[in-house]
Amino acid sequence: MDEISPLWGVCPFDKIKEGLIDCRAKSRLPENPKSVIAVCFPYLLEKENYKNINISKYAVVTDYHTVVLGRLNRAAEKLKNLYPDEEFVAFADNSPVPEVSAACKAGLGARGLNTLLITEEYGSYVFIGEIVTSLEIKVEDVTEKYCIGCKKCIEKCPSGALTYAGFDRALCLSEITQKKGDLTEEELRLMKDCGCVWGCDICQDICPMNKNAAVTSVEEFISSPIPFVDEGCTLENRAYEWRGRKTIERNISLHKR
Repeated sequence: MDEISPLWGVCPFDKIKEGLIDCRAKSRLPENPKSVIAVCFPYLLEKENYKNINISKYAVVTDYHTVVLGRLNRAAEKLKNLYPDEEFVAFADNSPVPEVSAACKAGLGARGLNTLLITEEYGSYVFIGEIVTSLEIKVEDVTEKYCIGCKKCIEKCPSGALTYAGFDRALCLSEITQKKGDLTEEELRLMKDCGCVWGCDICQDICPMNKNAAVTSVEEFISSPIPFVDEGCTLENRAYEWRGRKTIERNISLHKR
Protein backbone atom coordinates (compact mmCIF):
# COMPACT_ATOMS: atom_id res chain seq x y z
CA MET A 1 0.00 0.00 0.00
CA ASP A 2 2.95 2.34 0.54
CA GLU A 3 3.34 2.80 -3.22
CA ILE A 4 -0.34 3.85 -3.47
CA SER A 5 -0.26 6.35 -0.61
CA PRO A 6 2.12 7.20 2.26
CA LEU A 7 -0.62 7.03 4.88
CA TRP A 8 -2.90 4.05 5.46
CA GLY A 9 -4.20 1.79 8.20
CA VAL A 10 -6.68 -0.99 8.90
CA CYS A 11 -9.95 -0.88 10.80
CA PRO A 12 -12.06 -3.99 11.58
CA PHE A 13 -15.33 -3.74 9.68
CA ASP A 14 -17.28 -4.47 12.87
CA LYS A 15 -16.02 -1.15 14.28
CA ILE A 16 -17.90 0.88 11.65
CA LYS A 17 -20.76 -1.34 10.49
CA GLU A 18 -23.30 0.37 12.78
CA GLY A 19 -22.55 3.68 11.11
CA LEU A 20 -22.79 2.53 7.49
CA ILE A 21 -24.24 5.11 5.12
CA ASP A 22 -27.34 4.00 3.24
CA CYS A 23 -26.32 4.85 -0.34
CA ARG A 24 -26.38 3.09 -3.69
CA ALA A 25 -22.73 2.10 -3.34
CA LYS A 26 -23.65 -0.01 -0.31
CA SER A 27 -24.64 -2.81 -2.70
CA ARG A 28 -20.98 -3.08 -3.77
CA LEU A 29 -19.76 -4.16 -0.34
CA PRO A 30 -18.26 -7.66 -0.15
CA GLU A 31 -20.75 -10.29 0.97
CA ASN A 32 -18.84 -10.92 4.19
CA PRO A 33 -16.72 -7.83 4.92
CA LYS A 34 -14.09 -8.21 7.63
CA SER A 35 -11.67 -5.31 7.27
CA VAL A 36 -11.48 -1.73 6.00
CA ILE A 37 -8.16 -0.52 4.65
CA ALA A 38 -8.42 3.27 5.11
CA VAL A 39 -6.10 5.34 2.93
CA CYS A 40 -5.30 9.06 3.04
CA PHE A 41 -4.12 11.00 -0.01
CA PRO A 42 -2.51 14.36 0.90
CA TYR A 43 -3.25 17.22 -1.49
CA LEU A 44 -1.59 20.34 -0.03
CA LEU A 45 0.75 22.01 -2.54
CA GLU A 46 3.62 24.45 -2.13
CA LYS A 47 2.42 27.96 -1.24
CA GLU A 48 3.24 29.45 -4.64
CA ASN A 49 0.50 27.32 -6.16
CA TYR A 50 -2.16 29.28 -4.26
CA LYS A 51 -1.44 32.77 -5.57
CA ASN A 52 -4.65 34.60 -6.50
CA ILE A 53 -6.69 31.59 -5.33
CA ASN A 54 -10.49 31.84 -5.46
CA ILE A 55 -11.45 28.19 -4.84
CA SER A 56 -10.91 25.74 -2.01
CA LYS A 57 -7.49 24.07 -1.95
CA TYR A 58 -9.00 20.64 -2.50
CA ALA A 59 -10.42 21.86 -5.81
CA VAL A 60 -7.13 23.36 -7.02
CA VAL A 61 -5.84 19.91 -7.95
CA THR A 62 -7.28 17.48 -10.47
CA ASP A 63 -10.50 15.71 -9.45
CA TYR A 64 -9.52 13.49 -6.56
CA HIS A 65 -12.21 10.92 -7.29
CA THR A 66 -10.34 9.81 -10.40
CA VAL A 67 -6.94 9.79 -8.69
CA VAL A 68 -8.02 8.07 -5.48
CA LEU A 69 -10.20 5.44 -7.13
CA GLY A 70 -7.56 4.76 -9.76
CA ARG A 71 -4.90 4.12 -7.15
CA LEU A 72 -7.18 2.13 -4.87
CA ASN A 73 -8.42 -0.05 -7.72
CA ARG A 74 -4.84 -0.87 -8.66
CA ALA A 75 -4.11 -1.76 -5.05
CA ALA A 76 -7.25 -3.89 -4.83
CA GLU A 77 -6.19 -5.77 -7.97
CA LYS A 78 -2.76 -6.52 -6.50
CA LEU A 79 -4.32 -7.70 -3.25
CA LYS A 80 -6.71 -9.92 -5.19
CA ASN A 81 -3.74 -11.54 -6.90
CA LEU A 82 -2.20 -12.24 -3.50
CA TYR A 83 -5.45 -13.47 -1.96
CA PRO A 84 -7.55 -14.84 -4.84
CA ASP A 85 -10.23 -16.26 -2.53
CA GLU A 86 -11.01 -12.87 -0.98
CA GLU A 87 -12.90 -9.78 -2.18
CA PHE A 88 -11.40 -6.28 -2.33
CA VAL A 89 -13.67 -3.35 -3.23
CA ALA A 90 -12.48 0.27 -3.48
CA PHE A 91 -14.53 3.34 -2.52
CA ALA A 92 -13.94 7.10 -2.51
CA ASP A 93 -16.45 9.75 -1.41
CA ASN A 94 -19.46 7.84 -2.80
CA SER A 95 -19.05 5.24 -0.09
CA PRO A 96 -21.18 3.42 2.46
CA VAL A 97 -18.23 3.63 4.84
CA PRO A 98 -18.17 6.61 7.25
CA GLU A 99 -14.73 7.63 6.04
CA VAL A 100 -13.55 9.89 8.86
CA SER A 101 -14.69 7.38 11.44
CA ALA A 102 -12.93 4.51 9.67
CA ALA A 103 -9.72 6.51 9.31
CA CYS A 104 -9.78 7.47 13.01
CA LYS A 105 -10.39 3.88 14.03
CA ALA A 106 -7.49 2.85 11.80
CA GLY A 107 -5.22 5.22 13.73
CA LEU A 108 -4.64 7.69 10.89
CA GLY A 109 -5.46 10.85 12.80
CA ALA A 110 -7.76 12.80 15.07
CA ARG A 111 -11.35 13.88 14.57
CA GLY A 112 -11.66 17.67 14.40
CA LEU A 113 -14.52 19.79 15.73
CA ASN A 114 -15.14 20.63 12.07
CA THR A 115 -15.77 16.87 11.49
CA LEU A 116 -12.61 16.49 9.38
CA LEU A 117 -9.81 13.98 9.89
CA ILE A 118 -6.62 15.71 11.03
CA THR A 119 -3.49 13.66 10.40
CA GLU A 120 -0.21 14.26 12.19
CA GLU A 121 1.90 14.86 9.08
CA TYR A 122 -0.53 16.30 6.53
CA GLY A 123 -3.12 17.95 8.76
CA SER A 124 -6.65 17.85 7.41
CA TYR A 125 -5.52 18.42 3.82
CA VAL A 126 -6.18 14.81 2.83
CA PHE A 127 -8.69 12.89 0.77
CA ILE A 128 -9.88 9.61 2.25
CA GLY A 129 -10.59 6.40 0.37
CA GLU A 130 -10.90 2.81 1.45
CA ILE A 131 -10.76 -0.79 0.35
CA VAL A 132 -13.31 -3.02 2.03
CA THR A 133 -12.29 -6.65 2.05
CA SER A 134 -13.49 -10.06 3.14
CA LEU A 135 -9.94 -10.72 4.33
CA GLU A 136 -9.65 -10.61 8.12
CA ILE A 137 -6.63 -8.47 8.94
CA LYS A 138 -5.57 -8.64 12.57
CA VAL A 139 -4.81 -5.24 14.06
CA GLU A 140 -4.45 -3.85 17.56
CA ASP A 141 -7.30 -1.83 19.02
CA VAL A 142 -6.92 1.90 18.43
CA THR A 143 -8.06 4.56 20.86
CA GLU A 144 -9.77 7.27 18.85
CA LYS A 145 -8.17 10.69 19.05
CA TYR A 146 -9.72 14.12 18.93
CA CYS A 147 -8.35 17.52 18.04
CA ILE A 148 -6.93 19.88 20.67
CA GLY A 149 -10.33 21.55 21.05
CA CYS A 150 -9.15 25.14 20.70
CA LYS A 151 -12.51 26.02 19.08
CA LYS A 152 -10.94 28.47 16.61
CA CYS A 153 -12.82 26.78 13.77
CA ILE A 154 -16.10 27.45 15.56
CA GLU A 155 -15.21 31.06 16.26
CA LYS A 156 -14.18 31.77 12.65
CA CYS A 157 -16.93 29.86 10.83
CA PRO A 158 -18.64 32.62 8.78
CA SER A 159 -22.04 30.95 8.46
CA GLY A 160 -22.56 29.44 11.90
CA ALA A 161 -22.41 25.92 10.51
CA LEU A 162 -19.97 25.01 13.27
CA THR A 163 -21.24 25.54 16.81
CA TYR A 164 -20.59 24.07 20.23
CA ALA A 165 -23.62 21.86 19.59
CA GLY A 166 -22.14 20.34 16.42
CA PHE A 167 -22.09 20.80 12.65
CA ASP A 168 -24.98 21.81 10.40
CA ARG A 169 -23.98 20.87 6.85
CA ALA A 170 -26.81 22.89 5.28
CA LEU A 171 -25.26 26.09 6.67
CA CYS A 172 -21.70 25.29 5.60
CA LEU A 173 -20.34 27.81 3.11
CA SER A 174 -18.73 25.02 1.10
CA GLU A 175 -22.14 23.38 0.80
CA ILE A 176 -23.73 26.71 -0.20
CA THR A 177 -21.25 27.19 -3.07
CA GLN A 178 -22.36 23.82 -4.46
CA LYS A 179 -26.11 24.46 -4.34
CA LYS A 180 -28.02 24.62 -7.61
CA GLY A 181 -30.46 27.36 -8.46
CA ASP A 182 -31.05 30.65 -6.67
CA LEU A 183 -29.38 31.47 -3.38
CA THR A 184 -30.80 33.55 -0.54
CA GLU A 185 -29.51 37.06 0.05
CA GLU A 186 -27.66 35.83 3.13
CA GLU A 187 -26.03 33.00 1.19
CA LEU A 188 -24.96 35.42 -1.54
CA ARG A 189 -23.53 37.82 1.05
CA LEU A 190 -21.57 35.05 2.76
CA MET A 191 -20.07 33.86 -0.50
CA LYS A 192 -19.14 37.35 -1.62
CA ASP A 193 -17.63 38.31 1.73
CA CYS A 194 -15.43 35.21 1.79
CA GLY A 195 -14.22 35.69 -1.78
CA CYS A 196 -14.46 32.01 -2.66
CA VAL A 197 -16.37 30.74 -5.67
CA TRP A 198 -16.16 27.07 -4.72
CA GLY A 199 -15.71 25.52 -1.30
CA CYS A 200 -14.36 27.05 1.90
CA ASP A 201 -11.06 26.54 3.74
CA ILE A 202 -11.56 28.86 6.71
CA CYS A 203 -11.84 26.15 9.38
CA GLN A 204 -8.81 24.34 7.96
CA ASP A 205 -6.60 27.37 7.49
CA ILE A 206 -7.29 28.60 11.03
CA CYS A 207 -6.59 25.21 12.62
CA PRO A 208 -3.33 25.14 14.67
CA MET A 209 -2.98 21.44 13.90
CA ASN A 210 -2.56 22.37 10.22
CA LYS A 211 0.22 24.86 10.86
CA ASN A 212 3.06 22.58 9.77
CA ALA A 213 1.14 20.36 7.36
CA ALA A 214 3.45 18.69 4.84
CA VAL A 215 2.94 19.06 1.10
CA THR A 216 1.79 16.18 -1.05
CA SER A 217 3.94 13.72 -2.92
CA VAL A 218 1.04 12.61 -5.14
CA GLU A 219 2.25 13.44 -8.65
CA GLU A 220 -1.26 13.76 -10.13
CA PHE A 221 -1.95 16.60 -7.68
CA ILE A 222 1.45 18.28 -8.00
CA SER A 223 1.16 18.53 -11.78
CA SER A 224 -2.41 19.82 -12.00
CA PRO A 225 -2.98 23.08 -10.05
CA ILE A 226 -5.58 25.58 -11.25
CA PRO A 227 -6.01 28.00 -8.31
CA PHE A 228 -8.16 30.62 -10.04
CA VAL A 229 -11.31 30.00 -12.08
CA ASP A 230 -13.14 32.49 -14.27
CA GLU A 231 -15.96 32.48 -16.79
CA GLY A 232 -15.40 29.85 -19.45
CA CYS A 233 -13.03 27.88 -17.23
CA THR A 234 -12.43 24.22 -17.95
CA LEU A 235 -14.52 21.78 -15.97
CA GLU A 236 -12.75 18.67 -17.21
CA ASN A 237 -11.29 16.59 -14.38
CA ARG A 238 -12.03 19.26 -11.76
CA ALA A 239 -13.90 18.78 -8.49
CA TYR A 240 -16.62 21.23 -9.55
CA GLU A 241 -17.36 19.42 -12.83
CA TRP A 242 -20.07 17.21 -11.28
CA ARG A 243 -22.27 20.20 -10.42
CA GLY A 244 -22.17 21.63 -13.93
CA ARG A 245 -21.19 24.96 -15.46
CA LYS A 246 -24.21 26.96 -14.32
CA THR A 247 -23.37 26.67 -10.63
CA ILE A 248 -19.68 27.58 -10.82
CA GLU A 249 -20.33 30.46 -13.24
CA ARG A 250 -23.17 31.77 -11.05
CA ASN A 251 -20.62 31.96 -8.23
CA ILE A 252 -17.99 33.58 -10.45
CA SER A 253 -20.43 36.24 -11.66
CA LEU A 254 -21.31 37.14 -8.07
CA HIS A 255 -17.76 38.37 -7.50
CA LYS A 256 -17.87 40.54 -10.62
CA ARG A 257 -20.80 42.63 -9.41
